[in-house]
Amino acid sequence: MKTSIFICLLFFAFTATGQDREELKKALQSKKDSISKLTENIKTIQTQLDALPGWRIGAFGTIGGNVSGFNHWYSKTAPNSSAGNIGITVNAFAHLINDAFFWRNSTNVNVGWVKLDDKDNPTDREDFETATDVFTLSSLYGRRLSNQWALSALGEYRTTLLDNFNDPGYLDLGLGFTWTPTNNLVVVIHPGNYNFVFSTGATIFESSLGAKVMTDYSTKIGAVNLKSNLSLFQSYKTSNFSNWTWTNSAGYTFWKGIGLGFEFGLRKNKQEALTAALANYLSNVITAQTTPTFSNVANKLQSYWLVGINYNL
Repeated sequence: MKTSIFICLLFFAFTATGQDREELKKALQSKKDSISKLTENIKTIQTQLDALPGWRIGAFGTIGGNVSGFNHWYSKTAPNSSAGNIGITVNAFAHLINDAFFWRNSTNVNVGWVKLDDKDNPTDREDFETATDVFTLSSLYGRRLSNQWALSALGEYRTTLLDNFNDPGYLDLGLGFTWTPTNNLVVVIHPGNYNFVFSTGATIFESSLGAKVMTDYSTKIGAVNLKSNLSLFQSYKTSNFSNWTWTNSAGYTFWKGIGLGFEFGLRKNKQEALTAALANYLSNVITAQTTPTFSNVANKLQSYWLVGINYNL
């Protein structure tokens, strides 16, 4: 009799536990559904805010660096040495969006320094030297023809800040059309663009008329900031004067605007390639059979990248 009663109590206990588990599962699913609805409402409100006229201002970037030191580390070429590098990037924008027009302003700065001090070589350089040096500033004004198309004017300036400022420097001024299929994507198509090139001394740099294409994509997905910019100039005079630059930035924020960031850039510019080849040729850094020219210079792909701490303002 006691055994039967114990079995019945045990059965009821398991039944009650199963019911409690099912009720908790239902309650958890109800909370998840509520959170999902709230998330969708937040996205809808944010989309409505993004569509309102007015200024949009923001900035994010990356700081990366490391230092190292070696004493009697004989497997190295320089067993007694210290090394370090520092890199800083800034991506900032200020956009005025209106129903009838827009004015988009942005800048990209990437500067870096590197140092290698060989303590056994008294003639080597002990100071930090410039490793990366990029500065771009652009301003785009558009008068809307429709929700997605606008007549536009673009001014874009590219140079270096730390070394050889404005030597060379590039200033693009042009007119044409801008396509904005979404709030995050801007495509500039300017068939009338003049590429001013500034340089000092006897150089091969030359300004010319051509077409300008620029695409800019920026978005924020949760805690991740993404930005990609392609700037291309096609000279009508000769392809030797054409150039393009593509930069990409990503930043993940995990605490009070601080996180991890990554940036890389690619560029092709035959005028810069020939200038570097001529400098090396004249200084006998490289041995060449013939003097470098546009027809025989190797226009190699330029690149840089940086990984480090990201900040978001």
